[in-house]
Amino acid sequence: MVKLNKIYTRTGDNGTTGLGGGQRVAKHHGRIAAFGTIDEANAAIGMARLHTKTSYPGLDAVLARIQNDLFDAGADLCMPATKAQKTQDLRISQNQVDRLEREIDYLNADIEPLTSFVLPGGSAAASALHLARTIVRRAERIMVKLNADPDENVSNPVLKYINRLSDLLFVMSRYANNKGNSDILWKPGENL
Repeated sequence: MVKLNKIYTRTGDNGTTGLGGGQRVAKHHGRIAAFGTIDEANAAIGMARLHTKTSYPGLDAVLARIQNDLFDAGADLCMPATKAQKTQDLRISQNQVDRLEREIDYLNADIEPLTSFVLPGGSAAASALHLARTIVRRAERIMVKLNADPDENVSNPVLKYINRLSDLLFVMSRYANNKGNSDILWKPGENL
């Protein structure tokens, strides 16, 4: 159980912050950038929920669960595990990844296939979901870069989860655009 009595601790005044295992790292460390960007994505999903709460209650329920999952992802990232180490720390599970895939398939079944790339926009809900999607993609790029460092490790399920989440947010944005009928399609070279 998390209990926060005091919001400021002054321990980060020197430009470092603590990971879940107690190690101190620079606030610009890739691991901090990764879970900080996940936090940013979570806030963007919270903003998207302002538009889905009444108009798309089914989407909103999924987004509420995802917000909780993103805290699990942050916990996963703040407790680095070595490649040889098995830990009991909170980790994203394959079950969470599978659930995202089922939700993608369910929502996408009612949407016409794309004939062009989609410009981010349309309804307010779709626009907010597109913004959240792009932040999730940035988090994924940071996580992949972190995982490429031989001294770092990012769990495979959390990498998969973030990749699927951006796909789900894309499908949700299309769903919120009248099941794709109100998507704004890219017209290559239209303004040449």
